[in-house]
Amino acid sequence: MLKKIALLLLFIAPMTVFAQKFAHFKSMDIIPVMPEWAKAQTDIQALQKQYEDELKRTSDEFNKKYAEYQQEQKNLPANIQERRQKELQDLQEKGMQYQQDAQQQLQKAYADMMDPIYKKLEDAVKAIGVSGGYTYIFDLNRTDIPYINETMSKDVTNDIKTKLGISLTAVPPTGAAAPAVK
Repeated sequence: MLKKIALLLLFIAPMTVFAQKFAHFKSMDIIPVMPEWAKAQTDIQALQKQYEDELKRTSDEFNKKYAEYQQEQKNLPANIQERRQKELQDLQEKGMQYQQDAQQQLQKAYADMMDPIYKKLEDAVKAIGVSGGYTYIFDLNRTDIPYINETMSKDVTNDIKTKLGISLTAVPPTGAAAPAVK
């Protein structure tokens, strides 16, 4: 009896492995054509411009004060020269700190804008996985898979686009920066 069960398991186990369904997609063919991504890019560019304008303003202010100091320095007493040098140093440090803060804020804003986009994509992938009965769906842009057997793994990129309401003929805008793959 035990031999019959072991023999039966030997025949059933390979069938369950072969019964699994696999799929794959390319997120970089989907994310850049999502309307939410285009809006996020516009918002990030506007925020980046604001930071750049402020950096330019503070840089111009520093350069103006530095030029004034260089012209007046020969005629100033030592204690005033030291005070002006300290002011210039403080301005320079504030400018560098602002630049670091701006970079961090831009990164945070980008992450905050992209998280809902990634979530929406993830939800669509899960829905396709459930409806298609897939065991795994791999994102080829996030997973280093050197070979895909197309007869054993279906490309569901277009299925995901359809689920998201994206035209199958939609292509990423030219000159658009590729989103960071999460």
